[in-house]
Amino acid sequence: MSEPLIAVLDVGKTNARLELLDPARGTSVWKASRTNAAGPDGPLRQLDIVGIETWVTRTLAALPDRARITAIVPVAHGAAAVLLDESGAVLLAPDYEDPRFDSVAEEYAAVRDPFARTFSPQLPCGLNLGRQLFYLEHREPALFARVAHVVPFPQYWAWRLSGTLAREVTSLGCHSDLWAPAERKFSHLATRMRWTGLFPACRFAGDALGNIEPAVAAATGLNSNCKVMCGLHDSNVSYLEHLLAEPQGNFAVVSSGTWTIVMANQARLAKLQDHLDMLANVDVFGAPVGTARFMGGREFEAIAPQAAQAPVEALCTVLKRRAMALPAFALGGPFAGVAGSLEHAASLTDSERAALATLYVALMSDLLIDMLGACEPTIYLDGPLARNHLFGAILSALRADAPVYSNEHGAGPCRALCYLGGFPETPAPSKKRSPPLPLPLPQLGLYRKEWRERVTAPT
Repeated sequence: MSEPLIAVLDVGKTNARLELLDPARGTSVWKASRTNAAGPDGPLRQLDIVGIETWVTRTLAALPDRARITAIVPVAHGAAAVLLDESGAVLLAPDYEDPRFDSVAEEYAAVRDPFARTFSPQLPCGLNLGRQLFYLEHREPALFARVAHVVPFPQYWAWRLSGTLAREVTSLGCHSDLWAPAERKFSHLATRMRWTGLFPACRFAGDALGNIEPAVAAATGLNSNCKVMCGLHDSNVSYLEHLLAEPQGNFAVVSSGTWTIVMANQARLAKLQDHLDMLANVDVFGAPVGTARFMGGREFEAIAPQAAQAPVEALCTVLKRRAMALPAFALGGPFAGVAGSLEHAASLTDSERAALATLYVALMSDLLIDMLGACEPTIYLDGPLARNHLFGAILSALRADAPVYSNEHGAGPCRALCYLGGFPETPAPSKKRSPPLPLPLPQLGLYRKEWRERVTAPT
C-alpha cells in the first residue's frame, strides 16, 4: 500500500493554499495556491467562499496522488465566521475589513467585556468577531434572526468537507471578544447576547469530525475513507510546531503572512495592553499565549510595491542614506491610526526599497518582542519571512545576536499539521539558524535607536 499523505487546506486572508505532507518524513511534497478575490457584496462585504471551494475541488481532482490522502486539516485566518440558517444554507460570510462595522463602534464598546477578562483589544472594522455579530443583530435584524449556526472559518471548511459542525478554541480565542481565556469559557458578552447557542459543540483541533462527504469524494476523487479534522486558526499552527518540541522552552514565534504575529510562550499577560493591539491568543490545548501583531505583509507591500530581492548591499545603502519607514501603513498593530511615512526613500531602487521594507518589518518584530516582556527568547520564523534571509539576519543582529531559526528548506509547520492529522510520531524538521549579516553594520544599532525615538512610543 502506498504511504499516506495529509492534505492541508490553508485559507489566509490574501491567499488560499493546498499542500500535501508526508507524515513519515515530516516534509511537504506538493503545494498550490491562489489569490483570494473579493467576494460578493450585499448587506456586507463577503469572503469569496464559493471561489475558494471551486478552486479546492478542481485542484484536488487533478492530483495524481489524491487516493493516498488519508486526512484533511483545515486552517484559516481569524476574525471570520460563516453564518448558516437552519437548513445549512449560507446566509453571510462577512469580511472583517468592511468599514461598515465601524458604524456600531461606540454602541459595541459599551457592551463588550473588559480587556482583563478576554485579553481581546477593541479593533477596527470587524476584527472582533463579536462586533460583526453585534452589527448584524442591530443593523440587519431580519437576517440575523435567520442565523442558526455561527461557524468559525476553519470549521466552516471542515463542515463543507465532512458535513459535521464544530467550533474550536483557537479560532474562538482569537481577539473575538467572545472567549475568556483564563476561565476557558464564553465571555459575559457572548452569554448576555445569547450567542453561545449559535456556536456548534467544541472539538479539539485534531479531532476527526468524520469522513469526507460522498459528494466531495465523487467531485475530487479522494478516498471515501479520508478523514476531515476539526482544524484551527492559522497562526496557532506555527506556535504548536514549537510547543510540541519545547513545551517548557523560552521561545517566540514570528508567524508571517498578511499579518506578522509574535507569540511568546513566556510572555507576561500583565504586559498586554489593549490599545497597542496586544492580546492573548489561545493554543490548541486552551492555554492563553501572549501575542502582539501588526499587518506586516500589507506594510511590506506598501513600502516595496515592486517585488525584488534585497541583498545586504541594498541594506547598506538604506542605512547610509538613513532612509526610514515610520509606521503605520495598514490597519491594526500598535500604531493603528498613525499615518505611515517614508523618509529619504524617493531615489531608492526596487532592491533598496525591499531592503527598507525588510528592515522595517524586522524593527517592528523586534519592538513587539520587547513589548511582550519576553526575556531573551529563541526566535522561530514561519511563513514568507522565514524565506527572507536578510530578515532573519537583521532580527538576530537587532537582538544582540539572539538565535533566530526557520525550518530547513523553508518548510512550514509540518510536524504540527501531521500531529493534528493523526500522526503524532512525525519527526520534527531540522531547523536552520539564520546566518549573521555578511558585512559588519555598526550603524544598525544607531539606526534602531533613532527609529524607536521617531515612532510614536507605545506606552
